[in-house]
Amino acid sequence: MKRIVPAPWLSVGIFGGWLLLNQSLSVAQLLLAFVVALAMPLLFSALRPSPGPMRRWGVLLRLIALVGVDVVASALQVAFGVLRARRRPPQSAFVTVPLELRDPHALAALAVITAVVPGTVWSELAADHSVLLVHVFDVPDEAAFVAHFKQTYERPLKEIFE
Repeated sequence: MKRIVPAPWLSVGIFGGWLLLNQSLSVAQLLLAFVVALAMPLLFSALRPSPGPMRRWGVLLRLIALVGVDVVASALQVAFGVLRARRRPPQSAFVTVPLELRDPHALAALAVITAVVPGTVWSELAADHSVLLVHVFDVPDEAAFVAHFKQTYERPLKEIFE
């Protein structure tokens, strides 16, 4: 079965995405969605990374919820920061966050989290994976930001992947 459908969830996602994008449930679209959903994972299997060592599913669910809350809270903070920018300009800065993470899957998840949370405009991972350089929209206290970042994102990712 793995030879025909190497990534079943990916195939389901492609199938559903195809139908949503085409906004049609005609027989032709269903057939085409089915063919594409089977063919794409087979054609691109060499590009797909090996699955990560997932541990501690409860921590993963808490992290997802926490990131969701942080996205909303950060979006509000950025909005208020923009609105009050004339009275108190934001203190944007490049912040260096020392990392303990080494697992490539955990580092990729950290990059995604950093990209989706508003206020973290840009990030770069050092070549040796020891430091993450993050540009933050408004950071009055760098030490507090680093402590929050490590506690909120890095620690759970270490529990999940390492």
